[in-house]
Amino acid sequence: MTTTIETDLKDILIRIDRKLETIDNSLVELKLNQSEIKGNLRALDERLSGQIHALDEKLSGQISSVDQRLSGQISSVDQRLSGQISSVDERLSGQISSVDQRLSGQINAVDEKLSGKVNVLDEKVTGFGKRLENQEFINRSILAALIIALIAGAAKLFGVLPNP
Repeated sequence: MTTTIETDLKDILIRIDRKLETIDNSLVELKLNQSEIKGNLRALDERLSGQIHALDEKLSGQISSVDQRLSGQISSVDQRLSGQISSVDERLSGQISSVDQRLSGQINAVDEKLSGKVNVLDEKVTGFGKRLENQEFINRSILAALIIALIAGAAKLFGVLPNP
């Protein structure tokens, strides 16, 4: 009778060893998947950083070119107005000031449009960051759920949880 009990214990130990090996293999696969996800996140982060830098450089170039163009236009308009002011009588000074106000309004309107566009682009960049944060949260949640499922399966396998 003792030989039967020993044989049964050996069989049980062999089955437990097999299940532990299966759990170890699953854990290795999870670690590999986690490192692959980290690599994908790093690649995505690098790609987004490159795009953000390229967009920033492009916007800087556009803003400086618009600024130069506006400066040139303002200086040319200022020179024209200076020439007219010197040649015009004192009664026309009121008309020159109205033209100056109108031009200032247009410059302010263009400046407001440009600052609005910069704000919109800044919001888009912030949106990219939020999307990346959401993706990281989802990935962590999935990994946590998988680990909890493995722990629950191991607990049920070893009899910590009763079978229904």
